[in-house]
Formats: sequence, structure tokens, C-alpha cells
Amino acid sequence: ETFSFVLTNVDGSRKIGYCRRLLPSGRGVRLPEVFCIISCLGCFGLFSKILDEVEKRRQISMAVIYPFMQGLRESPFPAPGKTVTIKSFIPESGTELIELTRPVDAHLEHVEFQALLQRLSPDLILHIFASAVLERRLIFLAEELSVLSQCIHAVAALLYPFTWAHTYIPVVPECLLDTVCCPTPFMVGIQMRHLERVLEQPMEEALIVNLCEGKIIRAVGDEEEILPVKLQNEMLTSLNRHNNNNNIHTSEQVNTLVSEAFVHFFVRMVGHYSSHIKWNKSGSGSFQERSFCKAITSRSSRRFVKKFVKTNMFSLFIEEVERSRIPQEG
Repeated sequence: ETFSFVLTNVDGSRKIGYCRRLLPSGRGVRLPEVFCIISCLGCFGLFSKILDEVEKRRQISMAVIYPFMQGLRESPFPAPGKTVTIKSFIPESGTELIELTRPVDAHLEHVEFQALLQRLSPDLILHIFASAVLERRLIFLAEELSVLSQCIHAVAALLYPFTWAHTYIPVVPECLLDTVCCPTPFMVGIQMRHLERVLEQPMEEALIVNLCEGKIIRAVGDEEEILPVKLQNEMLTSLNRHNNNNNIHTSEQVNTLVSEAFVHFFVRMVGHYSSHIKWNKSGSGSFQERSFCKAITSRSSRRFVKKFVKTNMFSLFIEEVERSRIPQEG
């Protein structure tokens, strides 16, 4: 099983743990082992390839893993878009050359939108997105760790170019189940076997999503009305199109197409932000929230944006912009 977890530091910075859990070869009862890479960089494709190599060597013996890891440590970590080649010796196979490439843009690196589309209808995905955009409490339930971590990373990635700024635990360990009692926003994944315990907790309003059955167990009730109807229908059309073409598209193509639909939503809603920043002589700016909201002609869009500008993710995005007049790439 491949899954991931997130470690959040006091300052809000995050490290991601990429894990491969496997059963060592042999007979009879044996404990599973977990190999884990912890990094502040989201390079899941690259780490997945490393874990494939570790798994291959583990089937021979633990001792064969160490020279490979030593070779990795001695190689420079590839810059975006670059490749490093590592020589590795395997008994009976000889020396192998392993190429590890880091993508130019890593924001979709550990994301599988297909995992979400296979388990939830486009309507439900939009309800979840609407709740996440307004920074509400979201709980996801599934049996498997890989399903939980894949789906939660996918939901967080729908918010790009914004970032979820609150409690974010793709797989909640049993000892932290009372996280669901938090009065602040959170996005967490919980294994299905803990469902009863979770429902017994004194919880504030939250959206609870069952990924096994593809349904929402508990909702606030206004999820359909959060996003402007016209844009919501455009996104539904887009998601339905990718759903129907699932067999044609590769996972990378699905990622790009789905991400574009949601980025397009943000561009339509708040893409005019840069013309509402007043710059002073020292080069720092101040965001003019009132004129920014007034510039939106559609009533339903303005109603949504007035709520969205109060979120942490929008504030952090604008703070970053105000610091420097030089526009960020992309």
C-alpha cells in the first residue's frame, strides 16, 4: 500500500511523509514493514520511483537497500525539470542505472484527481470544493490509507493557486481522533472502523464524506448555494466530460484538465485582484477590498467573493502579493 501523511510545524510549514507498506516475502505470520521518505518537497512521482527500487531490493534482502540509499544521499537533489542518474548494483542482475526526474511544476505531483472522480459524483465534488473554499470542517472516511490520502490531497489541490491553511491530516491516527471536536477549520481522513467513535464526538457543523459508498453522511445543508450557479454548471460540464473520457485520458491529462477547470473558476472570480492593489513608493502594496468586490457585476458572484475574501487562504495569498510588486511566475 502506498500512502502519505502530513507533519505541520508550529510556524505552519509542512513536511509530507511518503510511505510504502509491504509484507516481507516468506511464509506464515509476519509483520508488515513501512518505508518512509519525509520531505518538505512534493515530488511524489520521484519518491514513488525510489520506493519502487527499495521494494525491489527488499525482496532480495535488507542489506541490498543500503548501498542504493547511500548512492541517493551522495547525489544532488534534482532541480525542477532536471534528472539525476544513480548507479546501483543488484546481486545477480549487475549494475543498474536509475534515472530520477523532478517535474518543472510540482503542484500536481502527489495528486490523483482520478481517485476522486472514481469515488464521487461531480455534484458531490463541487459540494466538497464549496465547503473547502469557505474553510469549513471536512471529514473523509475510507477503509484504505491510500484512498484517504489520495482523495484528501486531490481535494486540497482543487484550491490551487490557494493553499489550505488550517489543520490538514490525510490519515488521522487513532490517538488524535478528538481532532474532529476542533472549533476551527480542518480537513482530515479517518479510517472507516472509527466511524462510530467519530459520530459520538461533540462536533460542530462538518461535512462528512464516505468515500467507500460515494456519499455525504452529514452536511451543513447550504453546499449547493455557495458557488454562483452559472460557474457551478460550467464546472459540472467540465467534470462530467472528464468522467466520460476516463478511459481515454492518462492520469496526467485528467489532472491537468480538472485543475484547469478549477483554476479557471478562481480566475473568473478573483482574477482582477492585481488591479486593486495600491502601491506605495517603497514597493509594498495594500489591497483595496471594497473596490475589488464592487468591480464584480454579477450579484451571486459578488455574494460568494465577499465571503471568500474573509478566508485565511485568500488573506495569505494577498499578503504574499502585497510584499512585492514583482509578479510571481505562473
